[in-house]
Amino acid sequence: MSVFEIIMLLCFGAAWPFSIVRSLKSRSTGGKSLVFLLIVIAGYAAGIVHKLLYAKDFVLWMYAFNMLMVATDAAIWLRNRRWERSKRN
Repeated sequence: MSVFEIIMLLCFGAAWPFSIVRSLKSRSTGGKSLVFLLIVIAGYAAGIVHKLLYAKDFVLWMYAFNMLMVATDAAIWLRNRRWERSKRN
């Protein structure tokens, strides 16, 4: 376990709730990319796999929680995309 890894996860983790709230309020996909969100999810998944295979410690839960927040943001992005498309029709 590295204190720097923990700080990184805390900093990244602090940003996602703001992103989620912004997505919910704006009902827009503007300024966000689903591909980017999926890449971030893949990165967190790689961190989880590393923790499970080589360094099992409580930081695993931080990776999982951050990944859950990004997945939530991605789900909201999909909802917003459907809403934007239905507005055009």
